[in-house]
Amino acid sequence: MISTFLVEHAPLVRIGFWVAVAAATLLAWGLLRFRLRRVLLSLSAVALAAVLVLTLLPDGARPGGVTCTVQFSVPFRGIDTLANVAMLLPLVLFLGTATNRPLTVLTGAVALSAVVEFVQALAPVLGRRCDTNDWFMNTVGAVLGAVIALVICALERRRRPIAVSG
Repeated sequence: MISTFLVEHAPLVRIGFWVAVAAATLLAWGLLRFRLRRVLLSLSAVALAAVLVLTLLPDGARPGGVTCTVQFSVPFRGIDTLANVAMLLPLVLFLGTATNRPLTVLTGAVALSAVVEFVQALAPVLGRRCDTNDWFMNTVGAVLGAVIALVICALERRRRPIAVSG
């Protein structure tokens, strides 16, 4: 039912995606500005848990052995690609902002996505299929999250004067 609604209202889903990105950006910036890093870390943990549940929770057994579809789509086109872009974006945005290391977090997120696809390919019991497009779209979302986190961290560094000891 929800997938039918999403497909029938694709333009609203795209708008909702960008509204959610803007809201997450403002949330991350506000939490960093008020030095609430623990909240950012908690949001990162929730985002990581969501990624693991959505990608590794069994979805029924599939027949056959190792399978992996090799394809690459255009980001932000369909609902499926948009969902995969959104998958790692909050994790990288919140954790990158909390640690002030968005590029390190980006590297870890891209590796996490690759590991998830590898596990999906080698564990038929999960009922999931490996797809290079999923990894690619996850990477696009992670890069977007890292860019936003970099901007937030840079703005915050410029706002806070460096204390000079004398």
